[in-house]
Amino acid sequence: MNKAIAINPTGVKPRRTPLTREQIGGFWAVYSGWVLDGVDSVIYALVLIPALTELLPLSGIAATPGNLGMYGSILFALFLIGWGLSFIWGPLADRFGRVKTLAASILIYSVFTGAAAFAHNVWELAAFRLIAGIGVGGEWALAGTYVAESWPEDRRKMGAGYLQTGYYLGFFIAAWLNYTIGATYGWRAMFLCGLAPALLAIFTVLRVKEPGQWDKASKGVAAVVSASSSLKELFSPAFRRRTLTSATLVGVAVIGLWAGSVYEASAVVTLATRAGIDRIGAVHLASIGAAILSFATILGCLAAPWLAERVGRRGALGIYFAGMAVSIVFAFGWVFYQPDGLNLFMVSLLFLGFFGGNFAIFSLWLPEQYPTRIRATAFAFNASIGRFLGAGVNFLLAAAIQWQGSLGLPVAWTAAAFGVGLLILPFAVETRDQKLPE
Repeated sequence: MNKAIAINPTGVKPRRTPLTREQIGGFWAVYSGWVLDGVDSVIYALVLIPALTELLPLSGIAATPGNLGMYGSILFALFLIGWGLSFIWGPLADRFGRVKTLAASILIYSVFTGAAAFAHNVWELAAFRLIAGIGVGGEWALAGTYVAESWPEDRRKMGAGYLQTGYYLGFFIAAWLNYTIGATYGWRAMFLCGLAPALLAIFTVLRVKEPGQWDKASKGVAAVVSASSSLKELFSPAFRRRTLTSATLVGVAVIGLWAGSVYEASAVVTLATRAGIDRIGAVHLASIGAAILSFATILGCLAAPWLAERVGRRGALGIYFAGMAVSIVFAFGWVFYQPDGLNLFMVSLLFLGFFGGNFAIFSLWLPEQYPTRIRATAFAFNASIGRFLGAGVNFLLAAAIQWQGSLGLPVAWTAAAFGVGLLILPFAVETRDQKLPE
């Protein structure tokens, strides 16, 4: 039986659906939150060495290279645990709306990032970063869900790519802040910069409307469900496979994010110091490295929706995972140990950054796998489980760095996670050419 073939007699490519003023304004509001989320997330990575160099002795711990690496990894892990606990935002967003919940998450992470400036010891810093992580972790799921539901079908996929660039634009801004404010006024001033998003939270509540798809669904009986019911549905026969595969794949990506980006600053400072560059010069180079990384990742995010439409979600993610594995091994397993490896390491950040743009694929893929009534819950849950996996790896990294006395090889070992991801990808649900479920 022959299938009907749609013919465009004019040969002119159809115009995309125009965005309304409300859709544009809402996008820029959640995009700004995602930018500032990126700033807050990477601040700690940029100030890791100076902050712990001051706080470890105040906590009765010697600031040796091994201790700096070990306690740095422990604090990274605690931040990821906070990210993992952010799954609470998903059921809240499905019940009370995307916008109000998003504003609450922004307020939490900005207040507790600012509070880190007043830490008197490493344990206070750890507590502040844990709570900030709960707020930071909610932004991705809520912003991604908002764009998927508010933008028209023929634009939402590229909208996911645009949205994801915001997080890495935040890296660029944080690098600039560290180059100027951090180098001049120190690490505490950097954390104080994290208070800025609090103002955005107020604006978001007052000016941004809920996406039409959620607003329509919220008037139905199905919307009135408890958090436990929503989470239980994620493991029903209809969604169990996609939940298990998606959560694991996000975990693989998180491991790569923290290996490739969070340890960038520490690696550059180490290489710069080895090359005889002074403290301020090393901070400047770490900031330049973060800017290179963020620029390359933005390019990777913009390429992700285009690639996902041509080879499918699974194929595109496989390309990014393979590229990330090779880049991590090359940068941390080989270049890091070269006597004059600083310049080549800076070049390797271009590849670490580009393939780190794999998160843009999740931004368009995860919303496609679940209906509106549980979409935010599913996005937040899958992201959170992935972060718990990443936290576990960081605890292992802490021990490995302490054992090795260096962060190079332990970080390079994380490339193995991408091999696991490539084995899991064939079991994931492919959603190319499918509309967003109602």
